[in-house]
Amino acid sequence: MKVSKKILALALAGFMTVPFFAGCSSDGGDAQDGGNSSNGGNSSADGGEASSAGGTFKIGGIGPLTGDAASYGISVKQGAQVAVDEINAAGGVNGMTLELLFEDDECNEEKSVSAYNKLMDSKVNVILGAVTSGCSIAVSEESVNDGILQITPSGSAMDCTKNSNSFRICFTDPLQGKLMAQYISEQGLSSPAIIYDVASDYSKGIHDAFVEQASALGMTIAADESFTGGDVDFKTQLTKIKSSGADCLFLPIYYTEVGYISEQAATVGVELPYFGCDGWDGVINQLNGNTANIEGAIFLTPFVANSSNPKVTAFVDAYNKAYNSTPDQFAADAYDGVYVIKALLETTGGDVSNEALIDAMTKISVDGATGSMSFTADGEPNKSAMVAVIENGEYVGK
Repeated sequence: MKVSKKILALALAGFMTVPFFAGCSSDGGDAQDGGNSSNGGNSSADGGEASSAGGTFKIGGIGPLTGDAASYGISVKQGAQVAVDEINAAGGVNGMTLELLFEDDECNEEKSVSAYNKLMDSKVNVILGAVTSGCSIAVSEESVNDGILQITPSGSAMDCTKNSNSFRICFTDPLQGKLMAQYISEQGLSSPAIIYDVASDYSKGIHDAFVEQASALGMTIAADESFTGGDVDFKTQLTKIKSSGADCLFLPIYYTEVGYISEQAATVGVELPYFGCDGWDGVINQLNGNTANIEGAIFLTPFVANSSNPKVTAFVDAYNKAYNSTPDQFAADAYDGVYVIKALLETTGGDVSNEALIDAMTKISVDGATGSMSFTADGEPNKSAMVAVIENGEYVGK
């Protein structure tokens, strides 16, 4: 069931005028050799030999390259590598060459901490990660003790940036929930049903903020259903929603479950307009391109690959040339994350000490593939967003 494009355009016109602090796929393909943590080198988290005089500046990436969330980690690794290669081809930064070392955490918090320790043994200068919220939070408990700058490209839970050394490129969970409640209300819809992952910090954070904002807007939650990550059968939740009187379905979850739900909703007879958040990116591949059941679905995103923005087209072309696939928002977040690091090094004049890099975060601005951004001392980016609509098997920016 589609939402009128005319209504969508009118609502979006108001929606896009509000700047806000911004969260976090292609088929991913095989993981590429973006870096190898066995390369120890001589640079260190305290600067090592990397300086304005030259040397290697090591970026330590952490994310899932295997497992159910591998699409996210592969995209982040590949997007970061595209930026590293571009910067090095242009002469590096202040005489320094960038190197990406990337470790697989399988979207597991303990393994993410192990990956962090391995990268620290390799004397990385900055952490780009982790990719998912829970892992990013787990790593932040370690990185704050070491004082190293941590930038998560896609960890959107509030606690990802609770420490003074932690920053993010993506949207926060609560803000996504509030904005989508407002957006749905502006479509003239007032009785959303929700299905969320009660075990996911990401999903629960968006859910809670959505419910709070919906109440403030006078909306009624027709059905509030949950599941635990790993579930694949949603017929019970969908059957309840079918009889709830809901006028739309909000899914603040990742693309894997969106795929299952959309297919099962068709068999149960649930025909409602779908709305989601940035975790939806990848659902088209999850459905093998068959988006008939979610045609017209709308989700919040910082990046749509078919945008005419020159920054986007340049990135998409470079990514496609390197990996023969179209980048998603996770790749774009990581790409921008590396250019944030480049801006830091330009601002510090090549000083790679932890203190200098962290201090410079609030002094830079970057015009990236996910928009123009600057950063607050709280670790949050100032940036804008858009919504994407699924049309004829493609993501279309609106």
